[in-house]
Amino acid sequence: MPIAHLTLELRIEGAHSLKDRRQVLRSIKDRLRSSFNVSVAEIDPTDLWQSATLGIVAISSSRHYLDGLMKQVEATAARTANNQGADITDSFLHFLD
Repeated sequence: MPIAHLTLELRIEGAHSLKDRRQVLRSIKDRLRSSFNVSVAEIDPTDLWQSATLGIVAISSSRHYLDGLMKQVEATAARTANNQGADITDSFLHFLD
């Protein structure tokens, strides 16, 4: 059974405090959890206010389904991040079979 792992690296230009950073990340995580059946967590925690890395994981019996799902997740994350004053600087998609 395939597992998809999407890693998103974010740059949060508008964050001037840890509170600002948490607000942006919470918004993205909540949107992804409510819109898709995925698990979302912050990985590689840093003390930098203006950068963050999110890990998104999903499991399904179809790799094709997971590929499409993760593309939708990435697009939604990008829209939500842009609305919050952040940008996705890099993304990586890995499959475990």
